[in-house]
Amino acid sequence: MALPVREIFGLLFLVIFSAFARIAEAQSKSFLINCGTNSSITVSGRKWVGDLAPNNNITLSSPANAASTTPSSVDSTTYEPLYVTARIFDGGLNYSFPGTRGSYFVRLHFCPFPFDHYNVNESRFGVVANGLKLVSEFSVSGEISRKNAYLLSSGSNLTSFLVKEYILAIKEDVLVLEFIPVKGSFGFVNAIEIVPAVDTLFAGSVSKVGGNGANQSISWRGIETMYRLNVGGSEIDPGQDADLWRTWEVDSSYMITENAGLKINNSSKITFSSANESSVAPLLVYETARTMVNTEVLEKRFNMSWKFEVHPDFDYLVRLHFCELIFDKANERIFRIYINNRTAADNFNVFVRAGGKNKAYHQDFFDVVSPKVDTLWIQLGPDTAAGAAGTDALLNGLEIFKLSRNGNLAYVEKYDSGVTSPRSSKNQMLWVGVGAGIASVAILAIVIYCFCNRLRGKSSDTKNTPARWRPLFLNGSILNSNVNAKGAGSQNPYGSVGSVRAGKRFMLPEIRAATNNFDESLVIGLGGFGKVYKGETDDGTLVAIKRANPQSQQGLAEFETEIEMLSKLRHRHLVSLIGFCEEQNEMILVYEYMANGTLRSHLFGSDLPPLTFKQRLEACIGAARGLHYLHTGADRGIIHRDVKTTNILLDENFVAKMSDFGLSKTGPALDHTHVSTAVKGSFGYLDPEYYRRQQLTEKSDVYSFGVVLFEAVCARPVINPTLPKDQINLAEWAMMWQRKRSLETIIDRRLEGNYCPEALKKFGEIAEKCLADEGKSRPTMGEVLWHLEYALQLHEPWMRTNAGDNSFTSSQVFGGEAEEKEGAPSFDEEAGCSGKSTTRESDESADGGERHEN
Repeated sequence: MALPVREIFGLLFLVIFSAFARIAEAQSKSFLINCGTNSSITVSGRKWVGDLAPNNNITLSSPANAASTTPSSVDSTTYEPLYVTARIFDGGLNYSFPGTRGSYFVRLHFCPFPFDHYNVNESRFGVVANGLKLVSEFSVSGEISRKNAYLLSSGSNLTSFLVKEYILAIKEDVLVLEFIPVKGSFGFVNAIEIVPAVDTLFAGSVSKVGGNGANQSISWRGIETMYRLNVGGSEIDPGQDADLWRTWEVDSSYMITENAGLKINNSSKITFSSANESSVAPLLVYETARTMVNTEVLEKRFNMSWKFEVHPDFDYLVRLHFCELIFDKANERIFRIYINNRTAADNFNVFVRAGGKNKAYHQDFFDVVSPKVDTLWIQLGPDTAAGAAGTDALLNGLEIFKLSRNGNLAYVEKYDSGVTSPRSSKNQMLWVGVGAGIASVAILAIVIYCFCNRLRGKSSDTKNTPARWRPLFLNGSILNSNVNAKGAGSQNPYGSVGSVRAGKRFMLPEIRAATNNFDESLVIGLGGFGKVYKGETDDGTLVAIKRANPQSQQGLAEFETEIEMLSKLRHRHLVSLIGFCEEQNEMILVYEYMANGTLRSHLFGSDLPPLTFKQRLEACIGAARGLHYLHTGADRGIIHRDVKTTNILLDENFVAKMSDFGLSKTGPALDHTHVSTAVKGSFGYLDPEYYRRQQLTEKSDVYSFGVVLFEAVCARPVINPTLPKDQINLAEWAMMWQRKRSLETIIDRRLEGNYCPEALKKFGEIAEKCLADEGKSRPTMGEVLWHLEYALQLHEPWMRTNAGDNSFTSSQVFGGEAEEKEGAPSFDEEAGCSGKSTTRESDESADGGERHEN
């Protein structure tokens, strides 16, 4: 029996009214908290209420341990309006939000501006939401520095604030956020944002990657947003994502090869494939996409590929957004989806799944990342089963979410910025150390046996090989690294032929005696490998002893690489390896002692007298000579891969030498242009082209050296999150002024009036060339060296005329071999630049580079 029209309209009215009521109720549950103040502000049309404002509907506990703060010594107009105050705490702090049963987006906003009486770089704390750990021993500055390195690779503007987003299914009537500082440290938060989410946003079961059709339930699990990308389109601001206020990044910086995906867009009317899709993403996401440039590729490595850094040993939800923008028939676009090199879906047909063209649709996948993996790959490519046609792939948007395990979402990051993190238990580290010791002995035995057999087989050939300038290992022998060290000399302890382990093998009692049993007062440095001690051997030789930390990220591979590289290389501007020790699970390296420490320590962060412009220039020249030797001394060359001011050491005469070869790689073979390898290096110095492509070349060292050049004259850290956002990254900031030809505006104030303007101009020009976006546009190290030497020749007569000759002469760096140059060539005169530098380098290296002129 049909219902009367009046009753139908009445039911329809009730449905609409109840829907609006639910929306109004959800909006009323939003909390926008401006921490550290009792006043409110409006940002992008939304009102943020101070956490001390009356009638703000929240409860703030333990305020005695907390204080409000504003930026000190920095104009607050530098910061976004929401980030000019913060709640800072050195004890437990709780925020309680009543009436929050259901699903919510929880966003924590952090901006590490300078705090009075606190070092923001030392802040470490945890956050717990209703018993679920969100972060643990978290460093905001460390996280921002890490993310800035990735943003640099895409050329994006760096930002000095951080937003951590979580999606929580709250069973109680109140949400309690607990902020817990690490003992002896403190924490802070600038703003808290709690926005209701539709309960069905993450509901039901998800297709499991590699599960042969199996599904995985994710109900009631805590979720952290790791990545959210608008594929093929521009960034979508929170204000463009109605109600949920999400940010959608551009995807290009995460692509392995950006030109593998062609951007497309369609402004036609797009609708959601179902009502459940309306809250998944804004329609803007579905208006742009990427499709394959080449649909005939047969290997996954040529597909459209995105790579992401993730936390190991967690489960992940991968959400892919699709909308067919071109084809209006089924079976015209069929493709495969791969997640971490496994097939997540084949015969994938967007048109069929979404129900037609211009229909917004999403697909979720569940994957488990093992404890040994910290990356997640998403790849889309042809489905060969679909035949020659219909194999083009498409993607509009991409999200990656981390899922909680046993009430935990926290992962303790290991930052390179100096913020330490606790590692595994002592028992676990003991077993790791034992395994490393056994593995090192086995590897050593195999390498020595194979290498000796190889050399014996080639001995007759090498006798007839004409001598030419090459490192000693290429001429058939490897000498000990320091003939003055006890037990070292022309005799190799492993026989008459070279091995990977050249240099003296120290006994552990000798090392303990040299360091007074690893006396902490003798520590002169601390790096990723471990502590460095000043020591004295029993014959009175001063040495630097680097002892591996068993909890270090670096280990056996870096230990072997360091010994192997320094056994092969001898040069006045490379630190000499004297020997090593690998007893009782120890990994210890013994170097020549560099009395004046790192170049960075003489630039900033210490009480040492500032270097003159000439001393800085000479230090850069010495480092450039060492790198030029690495790049050209062997048939394939050697790429340092970690060029930075802490790896440039100064001896008692301030002669600069390159150090730390644990990450070094042999260059590409003659028929290759690059070495394909995982990205390693230090934030702020990392070549963005190397990061994007994972293709290592000598020009990656050139880029890092360009950052060193700017650091040498600006005397500030390469990444400093406490500065305004346009100054955080030194390379970008210095390049901005250099392009204006106004580098003198930002150089170390202690240099004012004590440098030749023409020399600084030449210095800035070569640094700018080093930081070219593409490696092919950067100079060689030989060219860099030539121009630095020319800058020094411009500076020296100016100095004698204007300031007096109070610093070292160029002969102390050049070994008395400084040449007169008739004029600085342009970069078009490539042969002249590289030829002259190479010739002089050849003369110095003919005897192994062992001269020590003063």
